Amino acid sequence: IQVRNMATLKDITRRLKSIKNIQKITKSMKMVAAAKYSRAERELKPARVYGVGALALYEKVDIKPPEDKKKHLLVGVSSDRGLCGAIHTSVAKEIKHQFSNLTGSGKEVMVVGIGDKLRGILQRTHGKNFLLNFKEVGRKPPSFGDASVIALELLNSGYEFDEGSVIYNRFRSVISYKTDEKPIYSLETVSGAESISIYDDIDADVLRNYQEFVLTNIIFYSLKESTASEQSARMTAMDNASKNASEMIDKLTLRFNRTRQAVITKELIEIISGAAA
Repeated sequence: IQVRNMATLKDITRRLKSIKNIQKITKSMKMVAAAKYSRAERELKPARVYGVGALALYEKVDIKPPEDKKKHLLVGVSSDRGLCGAIHTSVAKEIKHQFSNLTGSGKEVMVVGIGDKLRGILQRTHGKNFLLNFKEVGRKPPSFGDASVIALELLNSGYEFDEGSVIYNRFRSVISYKTDEKPIYSLETVSGAESISIYDDIDADVLRNYQEFVLTNIIFYSLKESTASEQSARMTAMDNASKNASEMIDKLTLRFNRTRQAVITKELIEIISGAAA
């Protein structure tokens, strides 16, 4: 029993050291995430203007793609980094849901992934449906230039989609976000809208430039929303991890003290018994 208790003490000491080291990491990650979240939230407000303004024309002309249009595009916004709760899986879940509904209605669907985490989740089930995947997302605050690169590669990919959706996590509060989407349309779909004819000054070149600008705006807005959601979720996750580590440290410390007390008591009994003999 004595040997077993000593071995248990060593195991508990080893576990305590390990958990304390992990707690130091989670606390540091929480501090980093808090700083990044503060910046992301600050930059989100002006970015929301892009998201609202980008769709103004679409709403005015009431775009509705013809029923015979079959090509659909799903753009999922995540990042390359984890340890942020269900941020990435919520986007993947929505893509799977929409993919199933669209293919069930006879449409051809392709997926564009922004961030490696989304690709990793969907690779096994939807790998063959990936049109493009963009890496190096989430390491730095997203810029309008990043959104422009993504939009241009998407438009130059050769996939002539008729309509689509950009699926992202919309930031609501430091502890809350909601998976949302913004519509995107092809140049042909926009120019074919019945109400577009009321704008006499819009020619093909203007409409093409506008479409590129709108797509870039929506992607930029989605990146900003997703970044704020991700950093707040990571901050919350690391805070919870640190609290859980504290609870484990308290339990292990109590167990260590009880075990050590048992060892000391056992030794005292042996000493007293030996002296009495």
